Formats: sequence, C-alpha cells, structure tokens
Amino acid sequence: MKRITTYILIITGILILVNILSDNFFLRLDLTSDHRYTLSKATKNILKSLDEPVTVTAYFSKDIPAQMAKTKRDFKELLVEYNNISKGTVVYDFIDPSATQDEEQKAMSAGIQPVIATIRDKNEAKQQKVYLGAVVSMGEESEVIPFMKPGAAMEYALSSAIKKISIKDKPSIGFIQGDGEPSLGAMPQAMNALNVMYQVEPVYLNDTANELLRFHTVVLLAPKDTIPANHLAQLDQFLGQGGNLLIGINRVEGDLSVARGRSISTGLETWLTGKGIIVENNFVIDSKCANVSVKQQQGMFTFNTQIMFPYIPVIGNFADHPITGGLEAVILPFASTINYSGDTTKTFTPLIMTSKMSGTQPAPVYFDVSKRWSKSDFPMSNLTVGGLLSGNLVGDARSSMIVYGDGDFAVNGEGETARQQSADNISLLVNSIDFLSDDTGLIELRTKGVTNRPLKEIEDGKKSFLKWFNFLLPILLVIIYGFIRMQYNRNLRVKRMEEGYVW
Repeated sequence: MKRITTYILIITGILILVNILSDNFFLRLDLTSDHRYTLSKATKNILKSLDEPVTVTAYFSKDIPAQMAKTKRDFKELLVEYNNISKGTVVYDFIDPSATQDEEQKAMSAGIQPVIATIRDKNEAKQQKVYLGAVVSMGEESEVIPFMKPGAAMEYALSSAIKKISIKDKPSIGFIQGDGEPSLGAMPQAMNALNVMYQVEPVYLNDTANELLRFHTVVLLAPKDTIPANHLAQLDQFLGQGGNLLIGINRVEGDLSVARGRSISTGLETWLTGKGIIVENNFVIDSKCANVSVKQQQGMFTFNTQIMFPYIPVIGNFADHPITGGLEAVILPFASTINYSGDTTKTFTPLIMTSKMSGTQPAPVYFDVSKRWSKSDFPMSNLTVGGLLSGNLVGDARSSMIVYGDGDFAVNGEGETARQQSADNISLLVNSIDFLSDDTGLIELRTKGVTNRPLKEIEDGKKSFLKWFNFLLPILLVIIYGFIRMQYNRNLRVKRMEEGYVW
C-alpha cells in the first residue's frame, strides 16, 4: 500500500513540475503536412528585427464553444512562441471583454467586433456574444485584428500586423488605370492585403512622361478599352529598365444574362504575342468548376437551381513555386489558355493549370445551361492559364512578367455587383506582387492554415480506409487494453498461488 501511495505522490509531483515548467518553456511537435504549427523563417526574421516593444492585447471571451476555445488556445501558444523568439520584445495580455461593461466598451472602441455564437447549456441552446480579436501596438502605432476566424491563417494575421506597424518605408506598387481597368476601390480585399507591405497607387499613362518608371512593380488588370500604341511602348520602356509587370488579361468575357460569350481585343494581346506569350481567343472549360444559380419555372412557381458551370473553372493544379505554394482553389471566371512561343533565351514557367479533365471552346459561344456534361466534353488536361516569363524581355535588362488568362480573379466589383472573393484568389495576386517585388517573406504565411479539401474529392479507397479506421481504432484499443488487463490479472493470480507470496 505504501508503494502505491509513493507512486501516486511521485506522479502528482511530476505533473505539477511539468505544468510549472510549461509556463516558462514551450515545446511542440508539429506533425501536420503543411507545418502550420511551426513558425516560418519570415516570422522569425520579423521578430528578431524589432527594435521597439510590441504589445498584443487579446480580447477573447471566457466561455466560448469548443471550436472557438481551440482558436483561443492556439493563439495563446502562438504568442508564447513570439515572446520567446523575440526575447521578450513581444508581450501579450488576455482580457475577457464580457467580464465588465468597461472592458467590453474598451474592446469595441479598439475595433474588436463581437460575433453571435450558439452555446449549449443543459440541453438548451442560447445565443451569446463572443469576442475573438486582438490589438497589436507599437508606440503610437496600432493594428486591429477584429476577429480571429477559426481555421484561418493565424500566423499571417499576427505577423503581418506586427510588420505593418514596424515597417518604416513601404515600397510603392502601381496599378495602371485609364483603359477600363477596375478601380482600386473595386478590389478591397486585395488592397487590404497589399497595404500591409506596400503603398498602392493608381498610375495613369500619358503622352508626356512615363509614370511607370517610378515603380519597381506595376500591375495591369482587365483593361476593356483599346490601349494606345504609345502606352504599350511605355510598358516596353518600363521592362527595358528592369521593371516587373503583372498582367491579368480578359481575352474573352461572358454575359450570363444573355447566355453569351464573346472575345475582347484591346491590343494588349498583340503586345504579349510580341513577347512570345499567346493568350488564346478561347474559353477554358473544366470538370472541376463552380456552380451558378439558374432560375427555373415549374407551373406557377419560380425557383433557383445550382448547376455546374465549366466556364468558371476552379483551379487546383499548381506549380511548385513560391507564388502558388499553399494555394488550393483559385476561381477563374471565363479564363483563356496561355502558350509560350518565344525563344529559349527567356524562361517561361507555367504557374496554374487546369485539371486532368478540361478543354477549350473558341469564342463566341452560347452558354447552354441545360447541357448535360460528360467526360467526352473534357478531352484535354493541364492547360496553362497563368505563367511567369523571366529574362531579358526588352533590351539587356533582366525583368519578369507574370500573365494570367483572366483579369477579374481578384476583383470584387463596386456597388450592387460587389462580391466576396476567394481567399486563394487574393493570395494569388498578392503572392505574385510579393515575388515580383523581391519580398517573398510573407508569401508562405498567407495561405498557412487555409484549407479547402472537400471530402468528396478524396479517393474512394482512402475515404473508406479513414471511415473504417475511425470506427475500428477505438474498439481495437479497448480490446488491446482488455487483453493486457486480462494477462496482468492472470499473472497476478499465478503469483498469489506461489509459495511464499507476500503482498
């Protein structure tokens, strides 16, 4: 009996010691495929370069649902790591805004917005305000993370906030305007992401001076009007002086209200052909695609039906490249294929490709929403819809140009036509700009923790294995435990029967 008591006291002492040490030391094994619980080199560089203290005030409610409680725990563990790596430069404090009215008012004044969550208590469901946000401050500068969405890229949100308030001089990025391109206001998600690291400016081409030469990286998205020849010449001059260019071109456009698709000609496609990049006058179709809502009439009733629409491919085939690392699903409405026909002195790298079941249709097209698609409609595979061209594109200066066969992939629209864009669409644009601007530090963080892996896309064999594994593993563990206990009791009975046995 004394021996058992001693064992219990030793185990209790060890547990107490481990808990005490865990408050001062942090160790975690990361076995996830994307290493989402391991701090990136970019974050470590940001933390080690801090020359002023950073305070993170986390406003997290105390009583929250299990999924949100995990977010709170993960965020606290992340802050512990930030504190350790920054050698105490990053300090943090957790406040429960629900504790007092004054604390709640402080949180809301700081920009932390509550969300309504359903809490189950004694077989009853009730609605409760929940806070999951933080304020990151350095001196007089501060940045708000209004809501830490469960499953989101937590490290990116925190590291980018620290970077935003600590960076001294932001490089400028130019977005070309004036030929029917979407305004900066039509891309709020992209602007919010870019403003972390850059000063984003609209730039208008004119006949007197080449305004592009002020920038290292310039973006040209979805021009609708014909681009004058002298403005295209300014693009050449920009590349000739080592500038980098990101182009999203709409070679075709679709109008669902009339179920028609047509080609677009702005002169940009001809200019790209001169560089060896051919943006085909076609519509990409893909078996992996988005759905659209179609109104149907049945008797006196009108209702909406979701149908697959292959003209809006969901791209999940990416090159192993910093620009596309971590991306899982980019939506490209009415995209066109891209081919390279230039010489070998330049390097063309396909970045995003269609699935194994895809195809093309030449413009113009009629969108038959009642069509029943089959495998024979998708005879092609791995069609390039975006790529990187590097080398001496104009003259002797080395430059790079990224071209995507769709110009609207990061556009939200304005007014009533505005829509929420996919997180991966925004990441594709910002990652491309980061790469061209030689600032790839935060690329790997933006998609860290962001997943889009529907169960229906897992192979049937693997799906069956996971289902039976989850079902049988607990039963198997119980049987093993029972067998071990049975053997232990049997051995104990044998010992008790031995002569001279003493308990």
